Amino acid sequence: MATDGWGVDDGYWDKWGNWHPTSEELTRRLRSAMGAENDHAEPPSGPEVFVVRVGGDGDVPSVALPVSGPRELVLEDGSQLRVDDTLPPDLPIGYHELRAFDDGPTARLIATPGRCHLPDDLRSWVLAVQLYACRSDRSWGIGDFGDLWRLAVWASVRGADMVALNPLHAPLPTEHVEPSPYYPSSRRWRNPLYLQIEEIVGAADDPEVAALASQARELSSQRLIDRDAVWRFKRQALDALWKRLGPDLRLERWRADQGEALETYARFCALAEFHGRGWSTWPEEHRHPSQPSVARFAADHADRVAFWAWVQMVTHDQLDRAAEGLPLLHDLAIGVDPDGAEAWTHQDLLALEARVGAPPDEFNPGGQNWGLPPFVPWKLRAAGYQPLAELWRSALAQGDGRGGLRIDHVMGLFRLYWLLDDQGADDGAYVRYRSEELLAVLAIESTRAGALVVGEDLGTVEDGVRATLAEAGILSNRLVWFEKEPPESYPVQALAAVTTHDLPTVAGVWLGDDLADQRAAGVDVDEERDARLRSRLVEVSGCPDDAPVEDVIVHVHRRLASAPSMLVAATMEDALAVTQRPNMPGTSTERPNWSLALPVPLDEALNDP
Repeated sequence: MATDGWGVDDGYWDKWGNWHPTSEELTRRLRSAMGAENDHAEPPSGPEVFVVRVGGDGDVPSVALPVSGPRELVLEDGSQLRVDDTLPPDLPIGYHELRAFDDGPTARLIATPGRCHLPDDLRSWVLAVQLYACRSDRSWGIGDFGDLWRLAVWASVRGADMVALNPLHAPLPTEHVEPSPYYPSSRRWRNPLYLQIEEIVGAADDPEVAALASQARELSSQRLIDRDAVWRFKRQALDALWKRLGPDLRLERWRADQGEALETYARFCALAEFHGRGWSTWPEEHRHPSQPSVARFAADHADRVAFWAWVQMVTHDQLDRAAEGLPLLHDLAIGVDPDGAEAWTHQDLLALEARVGAPPDEFNPGGQNWGLPPFVPWKLRAAGYQPLAELWRSALAQGDGRGGLRIDHVMGLFRLYWLLDDQGADDGAYVRYRSEELLAVLAIESTRAGALVVGEDLGTVEDGVRATLAEAGILSNRLVWFEKEPPESYPVQALAAVTTHDLPTVAGVWLGDDLADQRAAGVDVDEERDARLRSRLVEVSGCPDDAPVEDVIVHVHRRLASAPSMLVAATMEDALAVTQRPNMPGTSTERPNWSLALPVPLDEALNDP
């Protein structure tokens, strides 16, 4: 396998050992999507990036620079040192700059600990939940941060050490709410749909909020979650509270602390509210955050910009309170809605003509197109990886950093499967990133937060990737469905589980309901694969083929608990013998993905034996 200067691989091996070459035409088009002006162009050369490992035994290595003579080392905190050929032995971790005294080129120096944070003697069990599904009697039609706090306290009493969550990323702030948590407007900011409105200061004695609550709770009478209706009620309540409360000194300080990132996001939300849709259809003058007209709009609509900043502040407050019950393992989507806030903010770094997906595999024979625009490798590097550093920092810091972060499709730190708009999901090619530099940044942010990192390394995994991730201190993700060895042989540095949100539940396989669900959704059914999964349950649980499903669930998790892995997870769906999986890849409108509540209210579920 060879890679050109733009990062495009000349082909890839699929799950069945077949080689798929990248055509010259596809290579040309992918380069064009990255900014190539002609077939012979090379990527522009930005500031050089160097990675050094610090904090371990031995001296900090010297770094070869593109300039000779003495240099100025500007540390992240702004302090300055003169250096020659050797870096100081006490160099702190972080992002520093090396400058030549003669106004020559500046280089970015990433001083990394080399490994992500791993707590000593970590051995924990994790409750994995789809928060939207966990509705209580107080919920406004969807599980919320108050329900999360109750879940965390309940799980803590029963010996759990962490709650794993579906992504809580912010969707577009428009009337229609995207149901998939993996197609967000912004990964940096949180979803206000999860707010427990009555817990906001001033809500308890507000008659309008009380009236809205009475109506919104009726949404929970149906198992299907209506996010659009939930948002209408919560948006009305938030508007009413903002009208009463307005900005105060605390909000002013919080906005100052969050800086430009929050202001840009709040401006986007105010613009989306004004225009009613995503940025690609806005007037030209508002399509880029740096346009002077955007600043003028923000000044003219200062109250709405402040409102959206306030919404994020109260969302942040409630999520922090939920983390007091148990540390949280957040989930980070691999990309964002091309019409959302993050794509608007970072549009100069993204390949907006391309989308990320996955080649065909056993569970998705047609491949997948996730509809997410990827970062352009050379542009991301030229930006010093700052967008990812800030993203990871915000995700790892939530809840005082006691929890961790699961990175969806962690193989994207090495390469991503790129597709163009007119291609089928099986006609893409891999584009490669500088994994050493990305892992160095991730190790800095994990170490600073004191939070662990789990890599979702399922599907098509390139040889050597899992070993590299292990060296970087990232936990692997091991599933009963996929592992050929028994749980006792799973790696120590791993999160072990039976299933995930995209795969069948135990009850779905054991009772045959998952096959029926696939047929009803028009998905190609593989009965042999389903039979293998059922045989796997018999093998791991030790139950006879006619055992009650409740016995199978208990025994397969009892066996899973024998794994030496640092984290062992159980899902709420398996705990309640739910037969439907939260999401079925390859479907969109064919079934209610990401929209099925648990079959019983949370209050009842937590008393279920």
